[in-house]
Amino acid sequence: MARAGLTAERLTRAGADLADEVGFDQVTVSALARQFDVKVASLYSHLKNSQDLRTRIALLALEELADRAADAVAGRAGKDALTALANVYRDYAHEHPGRYAAAQLRLDPETAAASAGVRHAQMTRAILRGYDLAEPDQTHAVRLLGSVFHGYVTLELGGGFSHSAPDTQQTWSRTLDALDALLHNWPAP
Repeated sequence: MARAGLTAERLTRAGADLADEVGFDQVTVSALARQFDVKVASLYSHLKNSQDLRTRIALLALEELADRAADAVAGRAGKDALTALANVYRDYAHEHPGRYAAAQLRLDPETAAASAGVRHAQMTRAILRGYDLAEPDQTHAVRLLGSVFHGYVTLELGGGFSHSAPDTQQTWSRTLDALDALLHNWPAP
């Protein structure tokens, strides 16, 4: 019989919290069982295995990020929308480093298509409509923004910018200014 109070949702949220504490790579069904002081086998009525748990955490993180991004960009356009979206990713990564790492988990195509990752792409494309980019340039720009946001945040979280001036917030602002200028002056093929 499953232990009272344990559900897949509760275990997923606890796993996400654990990821923020110890790192996403350290989250396993065994680690979660230790946290709840139960035998690993008792969690298998809710989770298939550690990969299932990791996928559930990734889906939760994508959903949380999409909800925050939708709230942040609502009613904004152009550089204001771009900045709001970028700040959501950066802030979320700082507040929830394990969840942020989980959001980068490679999902199988069917799971990815049903995830909130689709909402992320739709929001980014909506922002890019303000820059008047047609395909395939719009797809190139989506990939550029994702690469810059993720690359900057990953380097920042890893301490890559902590040994020199200026302050990382200044660099972040300048990076967003540069992206806005590039999007307004997108090079012709």
